[in-house]
Order: sequence, then structure tokens, then C-alpha cells
Amino acid sequence: MEMKGSSSDLVETSGDVSNSKKGGLKTMPFIIANEALERAAGVGLSANMILYLTKEYHWENATGASILFWWGSIANFMPIFGALLADSYLGRYFVIALGTVVSLMGMVVLWLTAILKEAKPHSCNLEAGNCSKPDFGQVALLFASFALMSIGAGCIMPCALAFGADQFNKPENPDNGRILQSFFNWYYASVCISTLISMTVIVYIQAQFGWIVGFGVSACLMLLAAATFLLGSKLFIRIKANKSLVTSFVQVVAAAWKSRHLALPPVDSDELYHHDKGSRLTIPTNKLRFLNKACIIRNPEKDLNPDGTASDPWKLCTVQQVEGMKALLKVLPIWSSGIMVAVTLNQHAFPVLQANTMDRHLVGNFNIPPGSFSAFAIITLTICVAIYDRILVPQISKITKNPRGLSFKQRMGIGILLSCAAQAVAALVEKERRVRALSEGLANHPFSQVNMSAMWLIPQNSLTGLAEAFNVIGQIEFYYSQFPKSMASIGVALLALGMGVGNLVGNLIVKYASTRGGKQSWVLNNLNLGHYDYYYWLLCFLSRVNFFYFIVCAWAYGSTEEQQKIWDVEQVEKEGDILIL
Repeated sequence: MEMKGSSSDLVETSGDVSNSKKGGLKTMPFIIANEALERAAGVGLSANMILYLTKEYHWENATGASILFWWGSIANFMPIFGALLADSYLGRYFVIALGTVVSLMGMVVLWLTAILKEAKPHSCNLEAGNCSKPDFGQVALLFASFALMSIGAGCIMPCALAFGADQFNKPENPDNGRILQSFFNWYYASVCISTLISMTVIVYIQAQFGWIVGFGVSACLMLLAAATFLLGSKLFIRIKANKSLVTSFVQVVAAAWKSRHLALPPVDSDELYHHDKGSRLTIPTNKLRFLNKACIIRNPEKDLNPDGTASDPWKLCTVQQVEGMKALLKVLPIWSSGIMVAVTLNQHAFPVLQANTMDRHLVGNFNIPPGSFSAFAIITLTICVAIYDRILVPQISKITKNPRGLSFKQRMGIGILLSCAAQAVAALVEKERRVRALSEGLANHPFSQVNMSAMWLIPQNSLTGLAEAFNVIGQIEFYYSQFPKSMASIGVALLALGMGVGNLVGNLIVKYASTRGGKQSWVLNNLNLGHYDYYYWLLCFLSRVNFFYFIVCAWAYGSTEEQQKIWDVEQVEKEGDILIL
């Protein structure tokens, strides 16, 4: 069933399907299974990929880390284009279906790189240093798999949760809120469980049974995800694509430029500003006043249609559009402080290499796979969120008089400090590992095991999970509070964009650490001769500088309550938009 609308008008469109046999709880297994299987298939690939690049493709550690940073950057940029494609052209259903199939293709291609001997360099003794590098065709095939998986994930990530909400959002149903909340609970529970399974079970299969079996399992899981989603096609409510927020922002800039010669009317002249019918926000704010010209009505007869809408939206915008654009521009400085946090959160390559040289024995003959230690960050994040929400918030709110406990800015700032602490701990642990390796005579044996437990890596991963719990979740709540409800998805888009830029910055830092103006690299292939601890200290220093930068940005931003009041005056209840976040 096709309906016309977007995430910002779910309330209006959902009524059209209230009597429809489509949507509802019967679609939940298909949507949740698709997302859970996609996560289980994909997360385990990136967690262990640095070992595949260094052992099978004979790339240096720094080169492998740079490739992963580039892959992460593209994967985080793609959701922006996926959301635009879904909102403006194809709709969420077709974008998710496309993404699922493309992701499957990418995993099959990656699987082929492990199966086909000609797809990668011949095996060799890595310690001897006489290994051949991959040729152009081999690199192209590998990168094609990365590109396909990034495109697929970019289509699924921004649409899956919103598409699920489309199936359940029926405001006329008195149990609507409970049903939606149940869906979101199951959705996030499935995401967390599948991520942990991927980081443990899938990574263990790769380490124990080899890349062919490991990549094959991921491809099979993705095939099941695609089949599950397509099997439920006839049950889904499908909302047609409509106007994109990106288009709205561009219209504001275009209209403001075309009206740049106009003088601003008096502050209280609400009849001279174009605003949504029935809206209580009729006058733009005085901040970034040059954008106010985009909503000035020059000639009501020419500028407005009989129904009150703009005859040319590229020459006249509403006050709501202008204030939305202002809100976006205003949060950008604070958003930029999250880039360095993203750099520290995306340190997945080098810790895996470190764990590979340490004692990973747990019980009996079981060794924890090197790529599974990042699971401790996810576990810590989950526990932290539960403890903070249920135990700490009631106690802290008594002191701060804030029902949320800590303010948005305080949570983000604490997250930055924790990310700094995580890098400091990582530097100290690596220094200790290196000292022990040298004292054991392993200077020229980089792949020999150091007599040091890999459990030393748990604190830095736990601190990373804490940093994500405070800063990343704080960012999302901050963005949501500062935007109108129709722009709720912008917060997630900004977060993804920050992660993408963070991967690019991380790549530049690795390049600096590997070249250093002709000096000896900190990130040598031989971990025992390199100085990976210096690399972590550099990240710690940059995170500390970023903390002071954040303080300046937070001070310059001013009160978050003021921006909230701008949108609260609208008093519009759009439950679908609230819950889609």
C-alpha cells in the first residue's frame, strides 16, 4: 500500500491506513530480524579486518589502519545519502531492500577474496619480510567489497528504525504509545545482542576456522536478512518519498540571497513574515538575522497562493524553515567538538594488533579472539546507560535541580574527558607491553606472544564505552532538544557525519605517526620496535585540547533552554517524529 508523506507527517498519513490489514505487530519479526542479522553479519567483519589486511594482503599496520579509517568514513557518510534517497525519491522500503541486496553483494565479493587464491597475494613468512604486495586487480576487488557494504549499510541505517515506526504509528489507537515503545525496546535489544554476538561468535569463527568459513557465515547471515525482509514485503506499509529537509535548507539560503537587498521589517510585524498556517511561531528570532529575509513577504498577491502557501518556495520560506536552518548552523561548533571523540572511538585496528601479541587465554584451551575485546566497550556502554538512567539520575537531579541529572553539555564534556582518559590508559598499557616484549628478547619477533595478559586491554575499552555513553548519547539528546520535532532525524545525521569526519581525521593522524617528517615511524609493523604508546599519547593530547575547545563552544552557544522554548511554543504533538529518533 502506498501513502504519500514523510517522517514529519506520520500523524496525518497514518490515519489513512488505520483500517488497513497492513503494518502492525505482524511486521515486527521481519523488520527486527533484518536489522539483527545485518548487524551480526557486518560488525564482525570490521572488528577483525585489520588482521585480514596485514596477514593476507601483507599491508603494513599503518596502511591497514588507514584503509579501515577510509572504510569507516565512507560507511558513515553513506547514511546521509541513503536518507536523502529515501525521503526524496524512492521511499524507505525500496531503499532498505536495495541496501540489503547491495550489502549481500559486498559480503559475497569479500568472501570471494578469501576463497580465490588469485584474489590476494601468495602466502609467505611475514616475519621474514619477503612478502609480495597485492596487485591492482586484487586491491580493486577488495575495495569493491568495502564500497558495496558501505553503500548497503548507508541505505539500511537511516531507514530501518523509521520504517519500523511507520508500521506501528496509529495515533487514533489508545495503545499506540505502548506498542511503539515495545517495538523500540525490542529493536534496540536485538541490535545490542546481535552486535555482541558478532563481536564474539563471528570473530571467534574467523579466528578458529579461518577467513573462508568466517566470511561465509557473514554472507549467509546477510542472505537470511535479505530473504526475511523481502518475505514480509506484502505486509509492510510503504510511505512514498516526499520533500527532503536538505531541500528546505537550500531553499532558505536561496531565498535569503535573492532577498538580500530587502530591509528587515520591525520586530513585531508578524504579518510581514510568512509562517505555517496555525503556527504560533510567527516572527523569526534576532540571531543570524540575515536569514530572516528569506521569509519576508514582499507582495502578498504574488508571493502567496490562495491557500496561504508560497507560490515559489525558492523565493519565500516560512519562519519555521528559517529557524530550523538557524538551529542547524548554531549547533555546528559543538558538533565539531565531537569529531575528535569519533577519532578515539574508532581506534579498532591497533588494539587488535596488540591483543594478537598478548596472552588471551581465558579458561581451559579457550583464547579470546583479538577482535573481540571491543565487545567490552559495548557491554560497558549498556551497563552505564542502565545505571545512569535508573540509579544516578534521581540522585544527581536532587543536586543539579535538573530532571535529566546532568545537562546535555555536562554529559558531552564528561564524555570528552573519558575519551582522553581512555587514550592515556591505552598509552600506559602499550608502554608496559613493549617494555616486557623487549625484556623477553622479542625485539625482532613481533608475532611472538608477550608474557602479559590481554585483559590489560579491558580498562581502555571500558573507558571508551563510558565515553560513548556520555558524549554520543549526550550529543543525540542535545540535537533533539535544539531542533523542531520535524528535524529529529537531523541529530542522527549529524552524528553519522561527525563519525565520518572523525575517521578522516584519524587517517591523517595515522599518516603523521607513520611518516613524522622522515623520522622513524611510531607505528612500525614490528610493534615491539615501534612506539604505539606515543601514538596514543598524541590522541590523548588532542583530546585534551578538544576538551578546552568544547568549553569555549559550549559557553558561546549559551542556554540550551532558550532554543527549546522556541520550538515548545509550537505545541505540536507529532509522536511519530519523537519516537523515530
